[in-house]
Amino acid sequence: MMGERDESRICLIQFHQNYSYEDFVMGYKPVGGAFELQKGIFYKFCMLAANHPDKEFFFIIDEINRGNLSKIFGELLMLIEKDYRGEKLTLAYKDEKFSVPGNLYLIGMMNTADRSLALIDYALRRRFSFFEMSPGFDSEGFKAYLEGKDNVRLNELVAQIKELNRQIVADDSLGKGFEIGHSYLCTKGEVTDEWLKEIVNYDILPMLREYWFDNRTEVDRWSKKLNGIFHD
Repeated sequence: MMGERDESRICLIQFHQNYSYEDFVMGYKPVGGAFELQKGIFYKFCMLAANHPDKEFFFIIDEINRGNLSKIFGELLMLIEKDYRGEKLTLAYKDEKFSVPGNLYLIGMMNTADRSLALIDYALRRRFSFFEMSPGFDSEGFKAYLEGKDNVRLNELVAQIKELNRQIVADDSLGKGFEIGHSYLCTKGEVTDEWLKEIVNYDILPMLREYWFDNRTEVDRWSKKLNGIFHD
């Protein structure tokens, strides 16, 4: 989207349960023996974008659904909305008019398979467009990767995982958000049987035990199928 590489116009953070409005926008924090009003990371990035209106800026939030979103965003729930970009609103901690510039893009990333998290609330959901990223086993990039590795066992494992994903998608208790991703099988190093066995037994099968914690038979079946590619 930028058309060039410019790290100065990109900010990446990760939300967690303890992330707060004070970290994100503004709040009082201890400095020496007193408390001072400190500007948060999003506030400072908005100021940077506002000072360069001819450039595009990208604020990326990893694990966006891990934080308490209404607590973190506060009045910014209104200001990040497309129709209110550039509109000014008084901040909670300071008698100051603040706006989110129109040249700032907000990108949130989340894993919908995380059972421990609540779904993103509708107040925030309607302010974003959503793009679903599925495993890229059939992408041109991954196909080129397989051709470059030229490994029979790797190709067999990919075929098995694609079959496994079809079963996961068809499972009413799981679905598309629980598919096994292609990144497990990506490496810059050499693809060996030992490496592939580690992926199967220490990454994929433990996840299947979580998925089918009440169906040991299904886990055992897939353990035999995935490990079966190593038996000539």
